[in-house]
Amino acid sequence: MTARLVLADDQTARDALTFAGRASRIGDEGVRLQASEGVLVMSSAALAPQGLLDRTPTVLAMRVLRADPELQCDLTVASLTETEDPRALALPDTALAPAWAGVSPPRGGWTRTGGIAAASLASRAQWGIAAVAHALPDQPGEDVVRQVRGSVWGEPDEELGGLPRGVAFAAFSFGFIGGEEEARVSTAGRWTRVTLERGHILTRGPAAVGLTPVRETGAR
Repeated sequence: MTARLVLADDQTARDALTFAGRASRIGDEGVRLQASEGVLVMSSAALAPQGLLDRTPTVLAMRVLRADPELQCDLTVASLTETEDPRALALPDTALAPAWAGVSPPRGGWTRTGGIAAASLASRAQWGIAAVAHALPDQPGEDVVRQVRGSVWGEPDEELGGLPRGVAFAAFSFGFIGGEEEARVSTAGRWTRVTLERGHILTRGPAAVGLTPVRETGAR
């Protein structure tokens, strides 16, 4: 029997299907599904580094939905599909193991640090989409596309309070921007969370690299 993801109702199931569909259009690293105690957390990487030397920041889109209280899972899948039960979605036979899914944002300890107008997120996303299209040559290879996207979306943007422009890309691409709200910005350690009514964007800066200063020991 095909494994299923059982949500609270048919509207929530359609919501989950929409999120998974948008994730598949953005990349091929799937959607992480974490469910317990009647809550399903769906997350997907709009940006993620490829390898230890890649300085691209991690930018995740996250949506929290109501699920069947008995649903317990933590896996990453490439897609979700409808079933005869309007509350249930079918899972693929195999799971994925992308590197970004191995690092989870903290559950607590967040401190409110400011806000960003939804209009600013939308305008910087549209600017970035145009910049990527302009920078790409005809028939670019996968490595070139990744390099250009990482350069444009990974760059800190003053209009976003210094956050990478990929935060705006994720909010726009996952359909989180609506109305004239102000997104709440919170931090916890190296993570920053941008919260909108329709979902969250989380970003973690690249790890510090290089040698640390030499400390003298012993008597002078």
